[in-house]
Amino acid sequence: MTVAKGHPSRRGVIGAINGAHHRTVLGLYMLIVLGHWAEHLVQAYQIWGLGWTRPQARGVLGMPFPWLVSSEWLHYGYAIVMLIGLFALRPGFVGRARTWWTVALVIQFWHHVEHLLLLLQVQTGFLLPGTTVPTSLAQLVVPRVELHLFYNSVVFVPMLIAMYLHLRPNDGELRQMQCSCSHESRRRMTLASSAG
Repeated sequence: MTVAKGHPSRRGVIGAINGAHHRTVLGLYMLIVLGHWAEHLVQAYQIWGLGWTRPQARGVLGMPFPWLVSSEWLHYGYAIVMLIGLFALRPGFVGRARTWWTVALVIQFWHHVEHLLLLLQVQTGFLLPGTTVPTSLAQLVVPRVELHLFYNSVVFVPMLIAMYLHLRPNDGELRQMQCSCSHESRRRMTLASSAG
């Protein structure tokens, strides 16, 4: 496999998920992201559409498993899975798509820091001054439900832009791509494999 100029040779798992398997892994990753979005949107509907109190509004999984909503390990686990996915899939993006994917990665890194702060408060029992429950820094000014809708939005929107651009690369970006995510890159790879 020829490596495009400006791209280091990638081997192993990272190389595989950013080459031949980029489209599949990206699709699986998006299923996880959309599942998480569904939880937040159902919780928001329970609060503002159905008029439930915040403790009653537990999303989809929180209804049969109420402990999930209050488990900082679960929230931190999702934040780290998001961060790892954004980091691991980043090498497969080029040009404009890579810029937008990096924006999502940077914002998710901060979101991860906020969840780490919450997890550390739960584990140590040490709370931020003036708080009575584990509280993130941004949560000092924005309620938790609204804050997480905001965080998920500001990570998700640049991801969507990145994927849109990734699937519709310009000629320069197409030459740099190592995956078959776009229709044109799949066509070129098919032609190259049939010629060789």
